Amino acid sequence: MILKRRKFLSHLTGLALYSVAQSLHARVTPPQSLGPFYPLKIPLDSNADLTFVEGSDGVATGDVANLFGRVMDSNGVVIPNAQIEIWQCDAFGAYHHPHAGGGIDPFFQGYGATTSDAQGRYRFRTIKPVTYPGRAPHIHMKITAGARKLVTQIYVRGEPANDRDFLLGAIKNSEARNSLIIPFERNSSGASDELDAVFNPVLKA
Repeated sequence: MILKRRKFLSHLTGLALYSVAQSLHARVTPPQSLGPFYPLKIPLDSNADLTFVEGSDGVATGDVANLFGRVMDSNGVVIPNAQIEIWQCDAFGAYHHPHAGGGIDPFFQGYGATTSDAQGRYRFRTIKPVTYPGRAPHIHMKITAGARKLVTQIYVRGEPANDRDFLLGAIKNSEARNSLIIPFERNSSGASDELDAVFNPVLKA
């Protein structure tokens, strides 16, 4: 487990450059609500690997997914040193929040944070989000870059519940709405059973 964790952290530092469309007028990522389950208190273990809780002897249930991308502004300029936070329910549809029962999976971290590097890149290791009553599968994301902030949600391409999700449907512009819906796909190299999901958030310049 320790070697696996070290390998993941090492991979963070050696993350390859990913192609990002840096048009001069990139569309700003549409904001969404913070939701009721943002942590009341940031957990002690809040790094970028949500599939393992420090001090535990198990791993999270669910399909492991590598969520990564690059943070930039609407002028196409990458944003280094942005604080990026994500949180989501576990594979059983429960958030690790006192108002949601505290979660079901003790091996899922539920919340993670990282900082974009000099090229604006970030990476999380988590699970593919699952549905729970009233909502399509989603991952919450909050980005803080100086005075600029963005809170949004990330959805799964091809998920039927997307068409019934009231928050996603509230975004009337189809291009803006679709920018939040991304594929979770098997790594093309076939090196592992993990999924890859690329999300490139755009903040207002």
